[in-house]
Amino acid sequence: MDPVRNPYAPGAGQRPPELAGRAKQLEAFDVVLERIARARPERSVMLTGLRGVGKTVLLNHLRSAAISRSWGTGKIEARPDQELRRPLSSALHMAVREIAPAHRDPERVEHFLGVLKSFALRATADKGMRERWQPGIDAPAVKGRADSGDIEIDLVELLLDAASLARDVGVGIALFIDEMQDVAPADVSAICGACHELSQDAAPLIVVGAGLPHLPAVLSASKSYSERLFRYHRIDRLDRESADLALIAPAEREEVKFEQDALDALYDMADGYPYFVQAYGKATWDVAAGSPITVDDVRVGAPDAEEELAVGFFGSRYERATPAEREYMRAMADLAGDDGPVATAAIATELGRKPASLSPARDGLIKKGLIYSAERGSIGFTVPHFGRYLRSQND
Repeated sequence: MDPVRNPYAPGAGQRPPELAGRAKQLEAFDVVLERIARARPERSVMLTGLRGVGKTVLLNHLRSAAISRSWGTGKIEARPDQELRRPLSSALHMAVREIAPAHRDPERVEHFLGVLKSFALRATADKGMRERWQPGIDAPAVKGRADSGDIEIDLVELLLDAASLARDVGVGIALFIDEMQDVAPADVSAICGACHELSQDAAPLIVVGAGLPHLPAVLSASKSYSERLFRYHRIDRLDRESADLALIAPAEREEVKFEQDALDALYDMADGYPYFVQAYGKATWDVAAGSPITVDDVRVGAPDAEEELAVGFFGSRYERATPAEREYMRAMADLAGDDGPVATAAIATELGRKPASLSPARDGLIKKGLIYSAERGSIGFTVPHFGRYLRSQND
């Protein structure tokens, strides 16, 4: 069939043609937005799950929902070893610019921008002139507010001021943070502290984060009350009905149908993971002669999908690992079976090493986002079917 008309979109954070199986999270977020609009206290939101389950896609949909209500929004993607102050300043600046035209007091808006500028300038205040960063905020810096240098104090003051500005306009502000597990510990503590204050004040500002499965543990390690501070949504693979819908609905818009056997085979191959559904769907479409798409089309297209996944989804991550880290992951794969969590002690036994000697490899893989600490004493792959991929490489 015509590849130009191919509706499927496997890509990092790329919006699929049909957002299937996420109605529960979208409806829950609508409740959050409506409660805040009525000045009811509400919690910020955290999305967690493995890579390839569509967390970034869902995060973008939630942002669109906030924008549709005329909220101010900003989004950042956290990176290891990056301080929060600078990217958060840019995101909040964007959010405030969106609501500023509706504010009746331009001087109040400018005063807040001055506070934001002071907050932002602290990011490079201790560096030499050549390294100092200018945030691009067209307002004079306001001294004495959100500029103490203590991120926890400064962030509370800044976000409360931003929320007050949004309350004047009768809307809210939502800050979206992707890859939130990579936020530095001090900055995580500051976010938790600020969200706590915002919630107690019923302030119209929320943080919406997305991260790997251990994100709740990262937050809990920072503030013991974080388990009660956020609404947590675990994003998992699609059930059969939703996976079929993700394939059928886009095809029907192109007047193409699937035979039932073809859908059965696609579900077995993709295992319900949204990224895999798109990858196998795209490859199948490209080799199919016409409608309806058959199980033979699926079998012919599968090697193309698997080759693309091996290079772009699995291989690119494997190549980032050092030899010691690869050895650690291969031992994990041999022990994982169905790719479930593995005891770190079992990995040490498998490699004939002392657990302490494997800590650098384990920590390096966690930092690179290839594995996560599932619970005390065990780890898991952040990428679904990664163990299966490694075992196939050893065959």
